[in-house]
Amino acid sequence: MSTLVGLAEVPALDGLLGEELYAELVAFRRDLHMHPELGNQEIRTTAAIKHRLESAGLKPRVLNTGTGLICDIGDSATQSPAGMPIEAAEGRTGVGGARPMLALRADIDALPIPDTKASCAYRSTEPGRAHACGHDVHTTVVLGAGLVLAELHRRGELPHPVRLIFQPAEEVLPGGATDAIESGVLEGVGRILAVHCDPKVDAGRIGLRHGAITSACDRLEITLDGPGGHTARPHLTTDLVTAAARVATEVPGLVGRRVDARSGLSVTWGRIESGHACNVIPQHAELSGTVRCLDLETWRQAPDVVHAAVDEIAGLYRAKSQITYVRGVPPVVNEEGATELLRSAMTARRGPDSVEDTPQSLGGEDFSWYLEHVPGAMARLGVRTPGDRVSRDLHQGDFDADESAIRVGVELFTASALLDAAQR
Repeated sequence: MSTLVGLAEVPALDGLLGEELYAELVAFRRDLHMHPELGNQEIRTTAAIKHRLESAGLKPRVLNTGTGLICDIGDSATQSPAGMPIEAAEGRTGVGGARPMLALRADIDALPIPDTKASCAYRSTEPGRAHACGHDVHTTVVLGAGLVLAELHRRGELPHPVRLIFQPAEEVLPGGATDAIESGVLEGVGRILAVHCDPKVDAGRIGLRHGAITSACDRLEITLDGPGGHTARPHLTTDLVTAAARVATEVPGLVGRRVDARSGLSVTWGRIESGHACNVIPQHAELSGTVRCLDLETWRQAPDVVHAAVDEIAGLYRAKSQITYVRGVPPVVNEEGATELLRSAMTARRGPDSVEDTPQSLGGEDFSWYLEHVPGAMARLGVRTPGDRVSRDLHQGDFDADESAIRVGVELFTASALLDAAQR
């Protein structure tokens, strides 16, 4: 069955994606944008999502963490319990003849940076907080898809249950996904999809990639200690500032030489501190930074590689090192079947020119933790106004999105849910 024929066999979406719903979703997104909440503090955001889903006749459930929620659409009672074999997710019959459901995931938290948009009616009202990564868009897209799918279910036209996941604390290492998974959000789920805003892709388009689409990202904290002394006699003590400088400059290169260069393992420093006087060799130094990696298997080895490199360089200067290596997130590795589902859904709705290839990003995303358990894929959702050639990026105070991307995201997720059911 071809993609287009498959979509033609499910209910038409155009009547459900009209201007009234679009206007409501834009207003919802702007309200979230004006009231950003940091990770694990998303009380107002959770309440707003819950209220709108309940008004559509759904029964969302707040996560055990107190923020974030899940909501099943359709009869999920026949779904298999957690631990269903992956082969069921690939189209085979699951436990008791049931098939696992599709999950659509959004992240709901904001960033601790100021909103610097000068003239914007919906700029953040919370000092030092902003939706500068597009999570307000992600949330609105999943909510909109849920409302459309709920209406299809009400009409008896939703062929297979779908789960909505609104996850807190994506920006908090190691990510709120781990807590959500422990809360059971993947029970009965066989495939999961997500989008992430991309200001380098035009609104109306998405970017896709098989395999790794993001990087792994971990946090590294190092302390170096020595007896200290007079700068006139560095040979009688541990020259701690020089030791810290050598760790900062030599560890990244040493790490890169101990793994396959194609894995992209890199250490980048964001902070280095030591000393208080020009003629005193200090007793303590601190460095902190991030470890990023393009390859999943190398990421698993990264802590041992980094530890060995730091100890080796610090030891040359008789500095005592203590390393705190905080696991962040592995790369998001898009499964081929889920990636092609997104491609087919977008192509069916907006044509083949609406999909473009996207490079692997060095940014981290905790959606990767879900993919350690079930297959899935993330798409880059274009949010750049067509014709705008100003270079923009995420995690900047002036970030904003072309809101036509909301309609595109809702279409993408809704069509994916219907195609997923049609192809099973």
